Amino acid sequence: MPDAIRGLEPLPEPPEPRKGEAAFFDVDNTLMRGASLFHVARKMYQRRAFTLRFAAGLAWKQLRFIMRGETLTDVNSVRDAALAFAIGIAHEDILALGEEVYDEMIASKIWPGARALAEQHLSSRRQVWLVTGSPVEVAGVISSRLGLTGALGTVGEVADGLYTGRLVGDFLHGPAKAAAVLDLAERENLDLSRCWAYSDSYNDLPLLTLVGHPVAINPDSRLRRHARTNNWPVYHFRSGRRAATLGLRAATVVGTVYGLWRGFARFRSS
Repeated sequence: MPDAIRGLEPLPEPPEPRKGEAAFFDVDNTLMRGASLFHVARKMYQRRAFTLRFAAGLAWKQLRFIMRGETLTDVNSVRDAALAFAIGIAHEDILALGEEVYDEMIASKIWPGARALAEQHLSSRRQVWLVTGSPVEVAGVISSRLGLTGALGTVGEVADGLYTGRLVGDFLHGPAKAAAVLDLAERENLDLSRCWAYSDSYNDLPLLTLVGHPVAINPDSRLRRHARTNNWPVYHFRSGRRAATLGLRAATVVGTVYGLWRGFARFRSS
């Protein structure tokens, strides 16, 4: 029966995608609080994949990352450690692990404000991509669960279904992020002057300066200064940022360390 007879208006056509436009989001401390790789390592520790000492080292790096942002030394240290403990792990296990880690640990760490920005771009029919140094398997899960277009992440080499401890291409950090986005832009016919990029780290300046609309989220001190100098938008999604006194900040640090210690102690005894 025709729609006119039923008295129904025909459904409107969905809006066309904005051709050539996309938004690129860093993950750690930009889309979510802390480092996604830390939560992968935490889950691996639960499965007895490495020692408490190794886990404690990652926990300390996670704490420093949350409090002061990333440093290149910490990034390289975590990368090397992750590659070392990945040797011999089955690729399919990491794919399944990514789903568990998202549900149990990452979902609650997503900044509502950052998610809202991503959803605004999606509503405007723009592509939305994650660009992160985290394993592409984990980045892909985050992207899929949030309904984003896709994810660019660090790719570990797999042979006979097992990780070799080597990378395919570069660790996706700093200039490597910009190079990956350039390749993606060529494949997807993106006009980078009409694209957005979001990050918390000065180390992502090559990516941020690649697009027409760079935005700083929870920026470290160097990126904050650069953003102010260049009149870039700056968003702060950390609750109570700059409102706490030095004593409260110290108490937060102590509480976080204690929580991490208790958490790992509980995993060790289980």
